[in-house]
Amino acid sequence: MGHHEVRSQGRASRTRSHRHSANELMRVDVREVGDADAEQWGNLYAGYRSFYQLPADFAAVSTTWRWISQGQYGFIGLVAVTSDGVLAGLANLRRFARPSVAATGLYLDDLYTAPASRGLGVASALLRAAAQRARDEEASVVRWITAADNQVARRLYDQLAVQTHWVTYDMRPAELERG
Repeated sequence: MGHHEVRSQGRASRTRSHRHSANELMRVDVREVGDADAEQWGNLYAGYRSFYQLPADFAAVSTTWRWISQGQYGFIGLVAVTSDGVLAGLANLRRFARPSVAATGLYLDDLYTAPASRGLGVASALLRAAAQRARDEEASVVRWITAADNQVARRLYDQLAVQTHWVTYDMRPAELERG
């Protein structure tokens, strides 16, 4: 997908035992997930679930990995990889149809940066790679939702995208009638 050099923003960060000073560049490669990424990806995704206060659930992580790694349901899994092979972040995208404009888009379901790599531009690199993928696939948009109180992420999103006026709703599936 691409090589991105990202600069630490005023604080030291540790990725494994490799330290990046405030002015040192850290190189990350953003690419699609591969079979060899399963364990590190699973740890990142478990961290993502924990961040959103979801219970630990090995089955959910395993199922999601299968969907992502096998491209089921139109999923595309991207990872940001440091020069020493550590996965620093993930982005899970999926294709969707946009009937009202007769186009397709990419929906960003999950974006997560490992705590040790935060503030180094990993999320920016993943979002830029998603935009590149959308262009390559002739998709008309990359879309996502975020929590209203996720101010750190929203500062980044406001730099790279436009907040829409749409409000999101979730409806529970209808219950089966028993008779």
